[in-house]
Formats: sequence, C-alpha cells, structure tokens
Amino acid sequence: MKTHRTALVWFRRDLRLTDNPALLHALANAERVVPLFVFAPEEEQQWAPGAASLWWLHHSLAALNGSLRKLGSALVLQTGPSLTALRRALRETDATLVCWNKLYEPAALKRDAEVAAALDADGVSVEQTNGTLLFEPGSILNGSKLPYRVFTPFWRTLDKELVTLPAPLRAPRQLPAIPRNVSRVELDTLELLPKIAWDQGLADTWTPGEAGALKQLKDFGKHVAAYPTGRDRPDREETSRLAPHLHFGELGPRQVVATLRHAHPGAAESRGTESYLRQVGWREFAHHLLFHFPATTDAPLNPMFAKQKWRRSRADLRAWQRGATGIPLVDAGMRELWRTGWMHNRVRMIVASLLTKNLQIHWLEGAHWFWDTLVDADLANNTLGWQWVAGCGADAAPYYRIFNPVLQAKRFDPLRGYIRQWLPELARLPDRWIHQPWTAPDAVLKHAGVELGVTYPRPVVDLGESRNRALQVYSELR
Repeated sequence: MKTHRTALVWFRRDLRLTDNPALLHALANAERVVPLFVFAPEEEQQWAPGAASLWWLHHSLAALNGSLRKLGSALVLQTGPSLTALRRALRETDATLVCWNKLYEPAALKRDAEVAAALDADGVSVEQTNGTLLFEPGSILNGSKLPYRVFTPFWRTLDKELVTLPAPLRAPRQLPAIPRNVSRVELDTLELLPKIAWDQGLADTWTPGEAGALKQLKDFGKHVAAYPTGRDRPDREETSRLAPHLHFGELGPRQVVATLRHAHPGAAESRGTESYLRQVGWREFAHHLLFHFPATTDAPLNPMFAKQKWRRSRADLRAWQRGATGIPLVDAGMRELWRTGWMHNRVRMIVASLLTKNLQIHWLEGAHWFWDTLVDADLANNTLGWQWVAGCGADAAPYYRIFNPVLQAKRFDPLRGYIRQWLPELARLPDRWIHQPWTAPDAVLKHAGVELGVTYPRPVVDLGESRNRALQVYSELR
C-alpha cells in the first residue's frame, strides 16, 4: 500500500532515470509522480552556473524530458525561488511528498535546509537521498574522526568501502502521466543558450544527457586499459570525459564503479579501472572537503596563504584567458577550453600553475574563468584543483609544484600533435622549436611563417625568473 497519492521529484543535478534514489523512492511510496526542475541560479549566489554550464543544462533538460516522455511522463519546468515553485506545484497536484537527491555545496545545503524546514511546517513529507556521491560527506573520516586533508589516506579508506556499495538502481520502465493543470514554463524561456552563437565547438564535441553519458562510459570502457599512461597525453583521447556527465548527474558514480569493475576483469583493464577510480575518488575527496570547509570556495584552506600578495595585471590575465601568453602548451590548452568547453587535466594543471605561480595572479581569477568556460565546472572540483595548484589548499605542495610548460610539453606532447592542433600558426615550426618558439633562430621562424609579436605573441613572462620569484614568495610566507 503506497502511503501518498502524489509525490514531487525535485530534479537538480541528477538529470537521469537510472540509479536515481529520489525518483525510485517516490515511485515506491506514491501512486503518481511529478518530475519537477526549478531554475533558480540566484540561489547558488556568486557561483551561479557559467555560460558553458548553462549550454549543457539546456540540452540535458531537453534530453531528460525526452526520456520521461517515452515512459509516459514529462518534466515540469519552473523558475525560482525554489520554495515558491515547490509550493505552487504541491498546491496544483495535491502532492504530499517531495523527494530530492542532496547537493553538498554551501549555498545548496543552506537552501535545502530552509526548504525542508518550510515544507515540514506545511505538513509535507520530505525525503532527501544521496544520488550524487559514493558516500555521504562525514562518513569517511580519519582515525581521530576528523576529515582527511590529504588525498592518499582518504582514498585508501574510501577504496576499502567500495565493496559495500549497493548495486545501481534500475531505471523505471514506465511512469504515470503528470496532471494537466500543473503550471510550467517552456525550456527556451529560460534563455540558457547563448544569444551570440559561440557554442558550435561545444555542440561538435559533446552529447549532453543520460544516453550520451552511458555511451561515453561504454566507449571509455573499451580503452580503459590504456588509461594509466594515456591519461597524461593531451594529444590522445584516452581520458574518460565523464566529468560533465557526472556533474549534471546524467551518470551516477555508483554506475561508474559498477560498470568498470564488473565489465573489465582482465589484468590490464583492471589496472586501468583502478587508476581511473582513483580519479573518481579525487572527485569524492573534493566534495567531502568542501562540505567540511565551505569557506574554501573563496578563501585558502591553509590560512597562512591569506596574507599572500597577488599581482594585478588585466593585460596578463587577458592574455592567459585568450590563449595568447606566447607559451605554446598553455595557449593550446586555453584555446581548447574556449572552443570545446573542456581542457585535458594535465594541461589544466599547467595553465593554472602559470597563472598562479609564474604570473602571481590570484587563483580565484582562474577559478572564475574556468567556472564560466568549462562544461564540467564543478564547485568542489574547481575549488580543490585551483587551491591544489596554487599551493594553499588540501594535499598542496607549493614549492615543487611549479610546472615548467616547456618541459611538460616535451614530455606529454612528444609528437607535437596537441600544439599543432590548437595553434595552427605554429604548425610549420620544426619539432625542436615548437614548444618554445622564442628560442628559434630568425631564419627558422621566417621559414615557418612565424613572426613573434605579430602572428604569435612573445612570452608574457620569463619562466625561469618567474619561478624564482614564486619560490621567494612562498619562502617569505613560510
């Protein structure tokens, strides 16, 4: 006997039908289920979704609505505030239960607590479930019952717990129709797509939605054996590219663990799987850290770095954003980001190091740029990643983690394919010079059609001198 006639399922960043605990709870406890998405970016405060994220959200919502319609339902779209939209939908549907999967960012936690308290006061039942992470924040603690601040011991503990994960939940085969009288808005009225069509590169690169996520997971599984070495090569497509699908919840982390571990028992595949699952653990680490240290979205985890003096140079920041620093591997990464909404992880570390260490520009400037331009912009991952490179966060090592982009390019782009793909103006330079064209003889540059300062910029910074300055800054802070 179901205890509720109608339930609302409040979709947020769980835009899938498979392994969706909130949806399955609603179906188990109510005769009728109304899927609802509320667009309320203002509730995420200063970290409202950026332009690339909004592009993805539009297509992901369209895909979810299509999947729901195939099962006999549909997605009800509303605009915020969230509590107002929920109350309106409750009133129009006579629902007595609201289910949602938890989010763990500071603004979302605060909002959800206020919504839950208000609905409880209204006499509405609320069910909050975990469909975002492998384990609830607070459940993975060290021996002193404190949150881990270093990844490796966190991962050892989490890895041991993976065997306790329940199997992913199956998607429903059909859904009840939604009431005709429930108010809604059309997707296009949310104006999530850019008014100026700069998004063709994103459309050429990605397939948002649950079907696209499952296909990407399946395709990655076919070459997961190459992941331990291929993951560092930006000139190869051997990373998973699952991050945006995980961020928007088109795919759940339990599905990733179950699919890769069960489908690939071979020795090489197993090594690749475990190497990749460590990266899923890094994602988990980021979310657990943000839950315990919510101020780190805007302030360093290590308070010593609060007194660090940063440079202010709009020209250098703009050159970095545009991929015009004169340092090829950095510029290639920044242009890949602008064109596709994504950047290879190895290159992310290198471009972040140049900004925060060589140029001594605040890590928040980089974090905000990534937030606006990445399709996989995730507050927890973005915060941890930038503080990790800048040296002020968890698991940080500011002194030796100053990446030399020339040496990194020679090591990880040995065939020069990545640089030639994204910097066609340098394509004719010989391999010997393409990673550092400012050292090439004038005759070589001329023969390759490269004029420094005209067709390709001169370096905005001397890598050796700026490295020494960064080390001096860290020495003074210590």
